[in-house]
Amino acid sequence: MATEESASVMDDYETLISTTDVELLKRAWRNEKAAPEILQFESSLVQRIKEQIELAEQNVEISEANNIDPLTVSLYQMDLDRTQFLLRSYLRVRLQKIEKYLFYVLKTDEYLNRLSKQEQMFARRCTDDLGSHLDETVLAKLPDNYQSILKQSITSEEDDMGTRSSLSRFHSYYFYNLFGSL
Repeated sequence: MATEESASVMDDYETLISTTDVELLKRAWRNEKAAPEILQFESSLVQRIKEQIELAEQNVEISEANNIDPLTVSLYQMDLDRTQFLLRSYLRVRLQKIEKYLFYVLKTDEYLNRLSKQEQMFARRCTDDLGSHLDETVLAKLPDNYQSILKQSITSEEDDMGTRSSLSRFHSYYFYNLFGSL
């Protein structure tokens, strides 16, 4: 009976792994790393990958409990670790971009809509934490004209402290690598 259950779980696992979600995640991860700006969050892909990770964890536990060949269990564990690495790295790259362009992402609806709900909460919490930290350590000691984290001075008409990703910088670098100096 336990062997039939193990075979059923393995069949479910094989069916899920045979799909290309891991390859899609790998592509999303590469695109996110290469793009100078934050891309649209792949919510359905991330959800499917999380489900596959849960199934793979169950498969490894059942395989270990049923004394299946340690090499097979090790291969399942390696595949699980690889998928977890890709997911964590994808999410980490996105968080690094959010931190780098924090103010710009929050004030631009186009970029804000590319974030997941959790990433939006993270960005807002980072802004609040950074604002209170700067208020306590630096801004309170400056003259009134310079106590904003969004403007260089009170005379600035727009928020000029948020950095913006530069698409031209990436493209010129890419162009130079492809064609060299012409």
